Amino acid sequence: MIQLLLPPPQPSELAAEAVPLSIVYEDDEVIVVDKPAGMTTHPAPGMTSHTLVNALLAYCPDLRYFGDAMRPGIVHRLDKDTSGLTIVAKNHAAQQNLINQFRTRLVSKGYLVLVKGKLTPLRGSIEASLGRDPANRKRMAVVGGAREARTDYRVKEHIGNYSLLDVATRTGRTHQIRVHFSAIGYPVAGDHVYGVRVSFLDRQFLHAYRLRFRLPSTGEYREFQCELPADLKAAMEFIRLG
Repeated sequence: MIQLLLPPPQPSELAAEAVPLSIVYEDDEVIVVDKPAGMTTHPAPGMTSHTLVNALLAYCPDLRYFGDAMRPGIVHRLDKDTSGLTIVAKNHAAQQNLINQFRTRLVSKGYLVLVKGKLTPLRGSIEASLGRDPANRKRMAVVGGAREARTDYRVKEHIGNYSLLDVATRTGRTHQIRVHFSAIGYPVAGDHVYGVRVSFLDRQFLHAYRLRFRLPSTGEYREFQCELPADLKAAMEFIRLG
């Protein structure tokens, strides 16, 4: 018989920062946060402050005592300039439960996305494998033989020469929505990497407005939603007015 003695997890050395959080739901196991655009989800090399994790450590100090020291409680992430709902686990058991839900695709995520052009058909799916761009490793691209990816969409309305979409991702690949719509010729408005720059918005029009998952505490399947933030509402008003 082999026995392994593992040292206790070391508390995170990240600084707690008293940044206001928009809490949509909380129980003893999870927190659902409406993350603002401009906030990175977790620290990375060269960026150890002003992230969602720093704010969470001030709100829930016990997060620093389990999991990854740089990503305590984090089970998925949103890009810095994507706003909307994200789940945070408050203990190890809840984190593993949620990670398993993501792996088995029990978690459903919905996004509101504005793309350039009048997208047709009004409903559809994009299935194209994604991987690192061979010409630029910092970008993602549609790459044959890479990881499968599927994005479903429904056009909510055409506004001028733009389309507001309700998007659901069947897979959770890096930059999936932005790359997929760029690949079919309908780039995300305000996306400076894969999309199209616009005068009325200084970040990508991508908002995670809906999240469904089973609560680790009870197994109940719950759905949470949040409204469009002010900058995206203003962008839509701008193009409606021409």
